[in-house]
Amino acid sequence: MLYKVKAKIKPNKMKDFFAALTDGSIEAQQPDGIYILKAMKDAQMLTDDTLSWYEACYCATPLRHERETVYDKYLTDFETTLVYEVKDDITGKSFWTYLEDNYYDETYTF
Repeated sequence: MLYKVKAKIKPNKMKDFFAALTDGSIEAQQPDGIYILKAMKDAQMLTDDTLSWYEACYCATPLRHERETVYDKYLTDFETTLVYEVKDDITGKSFWTYLEDNYYDETYTF
């Protein structure tokens, strides 16, 4: 199933989130790490503390595994809406650019 997701960031956790997204640890997570990485690269900042993205998930509870293993460490106040297609309706600043602009450290390897 496809969901439109909205969540608030935990600002004090963004440096760690960016590190986990760029050091390969999230990407290596099975079965959904590559999907989490792609979702975060596609996510848009709606406000200074809220982001939104589309993500497919087949758990009975939307994003259950993704939240238990990754998202709940770094994000909060989730809203998921079942949708039938990805639309071009999420506008804002790229979440990835936000992370790079605010949390990039030269010691990270990409």
